[in-house]
Amino acid sequence: MSKLCAGLSLRMISGIECAKQKIRLYIARSGVPEDPRHADNTLKWLLCLEPDAGTALQLAALAHDIDRATEEIKVKRANFDDYDAFKTAHARSGAEILRPILTACGVQWDIVNETCRLVAAHEVGGDHCSDTLKDADSISYFDVNLPLYYEREGWTETKRRSRWGYRRLSPRAKEIVKHIRYEKDVLMRLLREVINEGVNQ
Repeated sequence: MSKLCAGLSLRMISGIECAKQKIRLYIARSGVPEDPRHADNTLKWLLCLEPDAGTALQLAALAHDIDRATEEIKVKRANFDDYDAFKTAHARSGAEILRPILTACGVQWDIVNETCRLVAAHEVGGDHCSDTLKDADSISYFDVNLPLYYEREGWTETKRRSRWGYRRLSPRAKEIVKHIRYEKDVLMRLLREVINEGVNQ
């Protein structure tokens, strides 16, 4: 490899590492305590589902909920009658927040565009990459978010949110969620009800 090519590769890698660091720092500001863990856990599940995931998909997994990290500008559930419309607006807002972060780190333009496209699509999917991101996000909700969500919101709201999340899982992801275990019996009961109702629909 020539010195010029090596220099370009190092700049690209350092730009990606800069972006990951800035994304993590931004998400650490979130008022939702599980958000930082959820970001890394979504990336973990993404790599379980797709070990060869590209750079844009990995960055999108880490940054998909970046909208939630700034109270002043985040999209708020209370402003929407429809939950799906709220989620779509949240995803688009996240892509808008993310773009200048990636650009400031010198991430390649094509990776910036694809990462932002994936973040904007992470709630609805529509192609292989965004569907895989949606699955990783949803599995992570059950893996790390649900217990803290239950502490804040209680049974009824957590069950509603969990039913919504379970319905959007692919068959492969549903199999993974079936094997998630919680320490608290009440959470296991809630998960079993969500899965049983999903099977019977």
